[in-house]
Amino acid sequence: MKFDCSVDEEFDRGLLAAQAALEEGKLVVLPTDTVYGIAADAFSPKAVQNLLNAKGRGRHMPPPVLVGAPTTLDALAIDIPAWLRSTVEAFWPGPLTVICSQQPSLTWDLGETHNTVAVRMPDDRRALALLKQTGPLAVSSANTTGDPAALTVDDAEDMLGGRVAVYLDGGPSTSGLPSTILDATGSTPRVLRAGSISIEQLHAYNNTIEPPEDAD
Repeated sequence: MKFDCSVDEEFDRGLLAAQAALEEGKLVVLPTDTVYGIAADAFSPKAVQNLLNAKGRGRHMPPPVLVGAPTTLDALAIDIPAWLRSTVEAFWPGPLTVICSQQPSLTWDLGETHNTVAVRMPDDRRALALLKQTGPLAVSSANTTGDPAALTVDDAEDMLGGRVAVYLDGGPSTSGLPSTILDATGSTPRVLRAGSISIEQLHAYNNTIEPPEDAD
């Protein structure tokens, strides 16, 4: 099923269909502030495995978790340093994914996370509307592994087809750039993937953050 998010009534129906599909362990494609994402119930190991299978990705590449409010970070992560809280306050909602140590009480299975969790709050009203209905979702880019990220819902559908139950069409991506991934779990924080937020912007909150290892 595909729903046009630019039409209010259809968007409302799409949200209900997406929520129902996710509760059944099915997959949903949704617009975000970066590229289109493929979502699954983060607390359903079977649904997360379905997401990885749809992308052709192994458990060694666990999906990030999208949240609908900054306060949810404390429900998912522990040992959050003060500088990271300031960074999140500055850039959420927005294209910054932070990797933290996960709450030990969580009973989910996102893959081989080594007791960490990657969390982001997207700056997209449609994604946030869904997240506020469902709670945290495991969300990865809506493409098959090795292919370009989906910038339109049709791009995602061409790659993922019937493996996804509901497609929410939010029009063409206005960014096309992925989120910046910041790993805050080690003794020295490091950018794992360069994205929309530059390391210079991050250095305003912690000037010890290191660039990706493959950076020039």
